Amino acid sequence: MSGEAAEQAGAGPGEVARAAAFRERAGLPSLIDVHTHFMPERLLAAVRAYFDAAGPLIGRPWPIVYRQDEQARVAALRAFGVSAFTALLYPHKPGMARSLNDWAADFAARTPDCLHTATFFAEPSAAADVRRALGQGARVFKCHLQVGGFDPNDPLLEAAWGLLAEAGVPVVTHCGSGPVPARHTGPGPVAALLGRHPRLRLVVAHLGMPEYAEFLGLAERHDGVLLDTTLAFTPFAEGGLAPFPPAELPRLRDLGERVLLGTDFPNIPHSYPDALEALERAGLGAAWLRAVCHDNAARLFGR
Repeated sequence: MSGEAAEQAGAGPGEVARAAAFRERAGLPSLIDVHTHFMPERLLAAVRAYFDAAGPLIGRPWPIVYRQDEQARVAALRAFGVSAFTALLYPHKPGMARSLNDWAADFAARTPDCLHTATFFAEPSAAADVRRALGQGARVFKCHLQVGGFDPNDPLLEAAWGLLAEAGVPVVTHCGSGPVPARHTGPGPVAALLGRHPRLRLVVAHLGMPEYAEFLGLAERHDGVLLDTTLAFTPFAEGGLAPFPPAELPRLRDLGERVLLGTDFPNIPHSYPDALEALERAGLGAAWLRAVCHDNAARLFGR
């Protein structure tokens, strides 16, 4: 991609070159990013405003780098060498999930490299919403316990979790207590959920930040638990948000087949290549990077 085309896509030519160099060093054909956000523009504007104001669930300044329109943001991911990505979206109150899922189904239909994404909320329609989204072809779900403020063990969700476990569809779940704890975040509620639904394919977002060790333990005990790398090892996280404990690196290396690339694009306070290079600096090797940044997700989603 030319420098001018890259900038029009929302990615500076230097960023595109850095992403390409990263892929070359790691021997990667492309990247698969399981933690990217696309949602209706009105909702996205509200999310950006919340980040800009460092709202209570953010707790610190969080300057978003990528603010281009939807088409430019999709083009930016492609320019960085991302061959498949998600459209993680999530309701913050009842009555939103179905309309969000309809939007996401349309987005996936017009964006072939997007993994069709859906969501749900703890409400009486949860099971019906999940069943409907699966019927529409959803291949990954998003569950945000911090923003949603609900307990994953709410009886209203029991049938929904059962459907997801039976379907084997991954659920990217913000369940760690970062950046700010909420009532139902942390490893305890998730451990209870997995006790009842051990077949769930639960993708723990942000490596479980900041309860890294505890969520690594859940992954060690449950074969269906995966983790995504969103924000981990970046200067933003290491500089005070939630540094990854060096003593846990061997465990993360040993779980390399169940770790997936995530970035939080576009709602990130750094460039996309910064996230890639941060993983490289973790020092877990090119084979680990290839598995995390492409092969594991390719196997999971048949890409």
